[in-house]
Amino acid sequence: MSVLLPNYKTGNAEVVMRILDRISVILRANINDLLTRAEDPEKIINQTLLDMRQAQYEARMEVAQAIAEGKKLERDYLEQASESESWLVKAEKSLEQGREDLAREALKRKTASFDLSLGLKEQFDAHEQMVDKLKLQLRALDAKINDAERKRQIIIARQKRLEAQASIGAAMGQTDTRKAFEAFERMEDKVDALEDSLAAEAELADDLSLDEEFAALETDSRVEDELAALKAKLADS
Repeated sequence: MSVLLPNYKTGNAEVVMRILDRISVILRANINDLLTRAEDPEKIINQTLLDMRQAQYEARMEVAQAIAEGKKLERDYLEQASESESWLVKAEKSLEQGREDLAREALKRKTASFDLSLGLKEQFDAHEQMVDKLKLQLRALDAKINDAERKRQIIIARQKRLEAQASIGAAMGQTDTRKAFEAFERMEDKVDALEDSLAAEAELADDLSLDEEFAALETDSRVEDELAALKAKLADS
């Protein structure tokens, strides 16, 4: 029996694929190479961060929507599977009472519900694969953004070092040379300490906050499911 499946957006697949492609381009970009060839590295890194954060925002919105749609797909295919079992029980009872005509009709509906549940399950599995891929790309993008932000801070610190060097060079003819170099060395030490600190943060960074966001979204979806079930129960009573 041919069964027409509901028209699910499955996370707005076209939009999701566009975002995934955009993230892939960003992840493949060599930031160090861009900065090396740029006349204004700070301007380049700021624009890069802007593009990354826009893609990050869009991806997060799609993840939230996709999780909600995934919950609906799962609920619908489970409902159809349960409906199929219910019609099978009705068919058995009809036969026990000698109503073969009712049993035949119940089995037709059982088959329709079963076929629909299989189709919905296939959609759900494909949907979950897409969501997992989007989550994975989003985690990679978060790491890339953190790396770009560290590079931005280093660029700013190095620019300050160059400005201090120029200032000290201009002042060398007017003040004690030894003190000028000591001041510059102190500035270099601060910049080096900043770079070391940023590098340490990079090694310790993880995606805990992102996992917490995903968990919150899924919890909200479960609450909505339970609320809908309670409303249905009250309506039937």
